[in-house]
Amino acid sequence: MNKAYVLVINPGSTSTKVAIFNNESMVHEKKLEHATEDLKQFDRLADQFDYRKQLVEAWIKERNINVQDLRAVVGRGGLLRPLPGGTYCVTEAMINDLKVGYQGEHASNLGGIIAKAIADEAGTKAFIVDPVAVDEFEEVARISGMPDLERKSLGHALNIKAVARRAAEEMKKTFYEINLVVAHLGGGITVAPILEGRAVDYNNANEMGPFSPERAGGVPAGDLMRMCYSGDYDQKEMMNKLRGHGGLTAYLGTNDVREVEKQIEAGNEKAKLVYEAMAYQIAKEIGAMATVLKGNMEAIIITGGMAHSEKLMETIKGYIDFMAPVMVYPGEDEMLALNEGVLRVLRDEEKPKIYEKEVEII
Repeated sequence: MNKAYVLVINPGSTSTKVAIFNNESMVHEKKLEHATEDLKQFDRLADQFDYRKQLVEAWIKERNINVQDLRAVVGRGGLLRPLPGGTYCVTEAMINDLKVGYQGEHASNLGGIIAKAIADEAGTKAFIVDPVAVDEFEEVARISGMPDLERKSLGHALNIKAVARRAAEEMKKTFYEINLVVAHLGGGITVAPILEGRAVDYNNANEMGPFSPERAGGVPAGDLMRMCYSGDYDQKEMMNKLRGHGGLTAYLGTNDVREVEKQIEAGNEKAKLVYEAMAYQIAKEIGAMATVLKGNMEAIIITGGMAHSEKLMETIKGYIDFMAPVMVYPGEDEMLALNEGVLRVLRDEEKPKIYEKEVEII
């Protein structure tokens, strides 16, 4: 039997992206939308497993592909225990942690669970690649200033590592012999120093670093504390101010950088100031992470949806291009990155990791 295809599954809050690859070529792709009414019937994200799995299987059938033709299935990795980056076999211990939401509930937790179920039916293996929980921090990076609060490694590991590999390839070097600062600019912003293949620090995009189109980033802690205890807001309202309704959304009523640029072109001075402030904060974070590498880096990489904006890229470059060459990889091709991670294993370029051997399970 010729098992030719890799199935990629990337669950989001209201959709599940699916794709089928034949080696590097994507032959089918679809965004399976989930109506709010359909999702309301489930109390927890893990309860959506059968619903989403059936939709994925129906889509595969519509493409006239038999699951027996799958050589591997890969899902987006979720909020597992802290673990090193890489491509992981999906195991029962991993599935248990994905179901309970070890570091929190997130739609990506379903990726590995659905991948494993379909792979079992296909008689093949299931994988995840560079999940959100990738933790390669140096110990010094974990110290926050308060013993009660440890800095955590939660960021856009999948895209950051994928574009770092592409940059290394362009430089005709291996991923494990270059140093880079990679800035992922999306709905949230993650800036990471990559030291010989390891993301040794991050800003947690939900809690610190630059403000973004919809997140507040690092804000004055004392004033934030006073707001929390003012009695004017409950916990949910404060969380919305930090995530979802912060950043550009809070200042300008939109999370679309293109719309902000139109406001600037129309002469909106407030929009111009806020836009420049976001670029300024991104550049500062890149500079901070460059110090982690002691300035020893081959390049600065900018990626994510906002990297499509030439205006924003030029503004940021004006602050940082004295440090190293700046390389821009617009967008966030998670499906491609997941497929690439599996191909490295299938081609014996990389050994698959086993969850239980990389994390401490009591």
